[in-house]
Amino acid sequence: MDISINEVQTVRERLQQESRNGNDNADSYLKNGYMLSTYKNLKVRQYKGKRVVDLAIGSVALIFCLILFPFIALGIKLSSRGPIFFKQKRTGQNGVIFTCYKFRTMRCSTKRTPNGRPDITVEGDDRIFPFGRLLRLLNLDELPQIINVLKGDMSLVGPRPYPVEECSFWNSTFDDFFYRYAVKPGITGFSQVKGYRGGTYSVEHMRKRTDYDLIYVQKNTFLMDLYIIMKTVTKMINLDTNAH
Repeated sequence: MDISINEVQTVRERLQQESRNGNDNADSYLKNGYMLSTYKNLKVRQYKGKRVVDLAIGSVALIFCLILFPFIALGIKLSSRGPIFFKQKRTGQNGVIFTCYKFRTMRCSTKRTPNGRPDITVEGDDRIFPFGRLLRLLNLDELPQIINVLKGDMSLVGPRPYPVEECSFWNSTFDDFFYRYAVKPGITGFSQVKGYRGGTYSVEHMRKRTDYDLIYVQKNTFLMDLYIIMKTVTKMINLDTNAH
């Protein structure tokens, strides 16, 4: 499952053609840096049965989450004042905004906006409390997003959803960035298992991450999802998540 430049170019060309059709709609309006019609013209690129897989595995994962919840909630409360859950507006399929759920891993503090750039969690961020850092290392902070999967906002596997401001930032950097939203965002994704995850301002890093996401948009299948899920679990067990 290595990346091919030709494959990335192919999916770009296909999506570009789709997004050009109908963009002269006078009722269109800007959303996250792009015309709403641009998102709506993207065809759904999702294999048949993906929703069934999400519901089946998501239901089992929810039980696992409920078992761990008391221990995680206690750890968060003992580590930092504030709510157990963190809620954030993120960009989903076709540019639709939804509320994403996570276990809170950072102290409740003032939002940072360095040099007009979006506020992201960087490596060594002093807002992360120790127990929160452990949750991030094990990817357990993402467990509440199972709720988003069951609600239909997300899938188990897909390009990671970014906060609205961060999405707008990268939309203005890459002209093909929003093509990631031709499929539902996921709790884990192809770029994540390839080691590209976590907040970054690096254009080179985000370019590579976006390329892997575009490959997933083009190639997503049941077997690919199964591979990504198994790879994610393996990385969690080996503490090889590149989390920060």
